[in-house]
Amino acid sequence: MIRSIINKYNSHKKSFVELQLPKYCYKSSLMSAVYYFFFSSAFRRENKAVLAGKVKHMREAQVEKANYFLLVRNIHRIEKGLLMRPRRAVFAKDYIRETVDSYIGVVTKQTDSPSQLAWFTDVLDSYFNTSGEDKVVIKEKERYDSFKQSLNGKLANLQCEFIKIPYHRNESLKPNISYEDFYKLNKYRRSVRWFLTRPVPRELIDKAILVASQAPSACNRQPFEYYIIDNPELVKEAVKLPMGTTGYAHSIQTFIVVVGNLDSYFDERDRHLIYIDASLANMSLMLALETLGLGSVSINWPDIESREQKMEKFLKLGPHQRPIMCIGVGFPDPEGMVAFSEKRDLNQIRKFL
Repeated sequence: MIRSIINKYNSHKKSFVELQLPKYCYKSSLMSAVYYFFFSSAFRRENKAVLAGKVKHMREAQVEKANYFLLVRNIHRIEKGLLMRPRRAVFAKDYIRETVDSYIGVVTKQTDSPSQLAWFTDVLDSYFNTSGEDKVVIKEKERYDSFKQSLNGKLANLQCEFIKIPYHRNESLKPNISYEDFYKLNKYRRSVRWFLTRPVPRELIDKAILVASQAPSACNRQPFEYYIIDNPELVKEAVKLPMGTTGYAHSIQTFIVVVGNLDSYFDERDRHLIYIDASLANMSLMLALETLGLGSVSINWPDIESREQKMEKFLKLGPHQRPIMCIGVGFPDPEGMVAFSEKRDLNQIRKFL
């Protein structure tokens, strides 16, 4: 009887907290904060991850002076300054020092990343060679040139057939893809849940990820990674981690977990960018898979603490990393059906202002 009373009390309490109390708290920012501090732990993992990412970002920027994401962001900012019309004679004065700091630190640590190191170098070369006279810029140019000279030609292997600085688009290089063909590809792509028992070559996964890497990203930071699981035994474990895979999980041949890195940012304002940027890339990835003869199913990753803990342990994630979504991949089984999934009408999702 006592247990019955306790269960009834807990049920009423849960109902009040989840269904009634929000009606009184949502109208006020303060009361909303009180609700999520005292009555709901729904945002605690996100809060911790955002803070862990911020601390890691600050340490790498201010102590180690080798923050990769800060360098990428600032190089992108400099690129925008170089392509402005009209271009200012002097710009980037307030962040050129930290940019050179991070360039020195990152190049010292990461001489095995030639593509972006070449981009960093080419953009800084162009900036310093075209900047107007200014004491701050001149001082940082001297530091930059001195560091490059100290490398004794180690950057020579970064040279390629073109310089990686802002350029005019060459319309003659534009692929001959019609709107109709692109629309057909998007309409043809549907979530595939039935795959052939056939391993997916890693080269095809890499090709799709190369396409995904060309998606737009805020300040080019690309705050995400693709964790690829293709070992059959590990796939069996991985497909059980998200919800919604019951009945077809055994059919998935390769399992991808998209992970966001919150150490990409110095401020909480950018915490949603891991979801935005990864989603932009993921759509390109899934379309690319179709062109390679592969199918995919996007799998939601809800924020449920018990599942977060299991995924964190399975992938060995850091405190600043968050799973964003999962993707099942394989060669489609022609005998398997796909959901029709009619989409909303244009007038329901488009508003001209």
